[in-house]
Amino acid sequence: MIDEKDRYYSRLSSIPGIRPMWSEVGDWILLRCKRPNDVARRLRQIVPESVVSVPRAREGVLRVVVSDPKTNERIVRALGGA
Repeated sequence: MIDEKDRYYSRLSSIPGIRPMWSEVGDWILLRCKRPNDVARRLRQIVPESVVSVPRAREGVLRVVVSDPKTNERIVRALGGA
């Protein structure tokens, strides 16, 4: 899972307007972006709802779970990654 997390983080880092923040603990990555609620709503249309959440305690971020490579790539493409 660590290799996939590294790969996924790298892919997310290449998307304009998205700033991923590494999590040392857990299998998730925080993404700083504009309008995280809207982004999360859009992502939930293409991946399981449990993969994307908007933390209430932090403003301007959403959280994505590091999942299988296919699911992770769907998120990258939906966020504008090539």
